[in-house]
Amino acid sequence: MNWKFVTLGHSAARYVELNRFFSVAEARLRARKRLPRMMFDFVDGASGDESLSHLNSTALDAIRLMPRVLRDVADRDLSTEIMGLQMGLPFGIAPMGMCALSWPNADRHMARAAASRRVPLCVSTAASAPLETIIEDAEGYAWFQLYADQSGDFVDELIGRAEASDYKVLILTVDVPIPSVRTRDLRNGFTFPLRWGPRQIWDFASHPHWSLASLVHAIGAGMPRPMNYATSSQGTKFVRNASRGRATWDFLKTLRDRWPAKLVVKGVQCPEDAVRINALGADAIYVSNHGGRQLNSAPTSIESLAQIRQAVGNAMPLIFDGGIRSGEHVIKALASGADFAMVGRSALFGLGAGGAGGLSDILDLISTEASAVMGLAGHQKIAEISADNLASAHHDARSQRN
Repeated sequence: MNWKFVTLGHSAARYVELNRFFSVAEARLRARKRLPRMMFDFVDGASGDESLSHLNSTALDAIRLMPRVLRDVADRDLSTEIMGLQMGLPFGIAPMGMCALSWPNADRHMARAAASRRVPLCVSTAASAPLETIIEDAEGYAWFQLYADQSGDFVDELIGRAEASDYKVLILTVDVPIPSVRTRDLRNGFTFPLRWGPRQIWDFASHPHWSLASLVHAIGAGMPRPMNYATSSQGTKFVRNASRGRATWDFLKTLRDRWPAKLVVKGVQCPEDAVRINALGADAIYVSNHGGRQLNSAPTSIESLAQIRQAVGNAMPLIFDGGIRSGEHVIKALASGADFAMVGRSALFGLGAGGAGGLSDILDLISTEASAVMGLAGHQKIAEISADNLASAHHDARSQRN
């Protein structure tokens, strides 16, 4: 962030921030200017024609909340509980691989931001820092996200490392059995490890803010790479487009028997799958379409959330992501059946726009808006939010009376 020294009143002085942004949309635009095109498109892009990525947010926008009046909402509390775990906010940070491509040391910045707000950072198998380091930075507010990678020995080692590091929650991602087609990455020549052709060199050179910061970090720590692979004793190489087809029903059963703590299954959209996962003993279902980065023709996440809530009943904890760009979206997800929400791209837009400070701005913006929307809906506490907050619930009730 940049600051300007100004004089106020009787020669009093203070620092005033020039580059503060007031919405996720503003952070995205700034990140687009500051990041090399290849890196921005890696964060912002999705599969196919990218329509699902946009529909996730527009579907949330279309939900209307019913304002309630004459209630005391002066004091509001955003803390909540998920799977018996106490959280300072009703949302955390979704698992995302290779976040250091958006800003150097991104995973550790996110871990510290999570710790200060008492919310979970979901640590990707492909994180840019080792899972042991991240949970320490997060002061325990970290959940580990597992891919059923091509190497069974590597997967076994990761599970053991997560248990030894005292992770309380393991997230099995099941919606990436095969890689999707991501046109922007193909157009930009994005591969991992990065290939340095003339176009890529010019892209980096024309975005000096990101490039210089990344260079300084690389001198001390090396180029960004998936550190859970790099620190593995198995010698397994990260292959970005590798199959994760080992994630089967039998794998889930075995994992449930092995993992002693909370187990979440992520990437679920079909109600029938959700019912079966519930029966196999998962502690929560994570409703997500991978931010539109897998099956582009899938339903929006918010559509699937309502259907899965109806299928599994009220007792099963549901976690939601997909298109959240504001605190209003968080409250809408909770009213639609989620117990907890996760933000993904929004966090990376903040990092790309302003580093650690930009990330904090985004999390605080979403928190502040969630608190205001909750109050305008008539509530002091997150636990009070329900389907009754949806405007459609009141329309339905009126129709039944008539």
